Amino acid sequence: MSSSPDVAANLDSVRRRMAAAAHRVNRPPSDITLVVVTKTFGPDLVRRAAAAGHRTFGENRVQEGLAKREALSDLALDWHLIGHLQTNKVRKAVGSFSLIHGVDRLELLERIDRVAGELGVRQPILLQVDLAAEATKSGVSEADLPALAVAAAEAPHVDLAGLMIIPPLPDDPESSRPWFARLRQVRDDLTTRGIPAHMLRELSMGMSGDFEVAIEEGATIVRVGSAIFGARI
Repeated sequence: MSSSPDVAANLDSVRRRMAAAAHRVNRPPSDITLVVVTKTFGPDLVRRAAAAGHRTFGENRVQEGLAKREALSDLALDWHLIGHLQTNKVRKAVGSFSLIHGVDRLELLERIDRVAGELGVRQPILLQVDLAAEATKSGVSEADLPALAVAAAEAPHVDLAGLMIIPPLPDDPESSRPWFARLRQVRDDLTTRGIPAHMLRELSMGMSGDFEVAIEEGATIVRVGSAIFGARI
């Protein structure tokens, strides 16, 4: 039987590693947001992370995220949706998550914008990019990204905040570096095409196995779960 994780100690370790990575490239650690990923982990572990001072959490599935938010409604937590969003779940997601990371197609963007307008809210989003053209991964292709970015920038009820990537599963952290560097370059290319810089301020990239490399390559958001809560069941 595996022992219960020391969530507070693990959080402290991740924060220290984040700060060290930021300092290596002369970035202030305060520029980087840690999203603690709660996929498959129960509210009790989330509560332990909150007791250790953490407030920003990420869920892959809408229903699971809403259930945990309800179970932890006594706490002031910030929830991100970091997984693939189906169009039929948009109405439940919009307004419930402070940031939707995985917008990867025009149909989904238009649905989010329409629902946000109907609900009278503005929904912050990131565009998920698939630079490796992996059949098993969601994400807009690099070729189709500029048109989607323009549509997102012009959507009246959406706040485009940046880009997100899930690179190929790394053999080691360094194998993720080219993908992170490429996403940063893609972001910079979009600004030269006229997308306002403030709409591309966030780069959500890096997970438990490679978040330090991601920070060195410009990540402003890292998504870390197993390094804090242990291996998923």
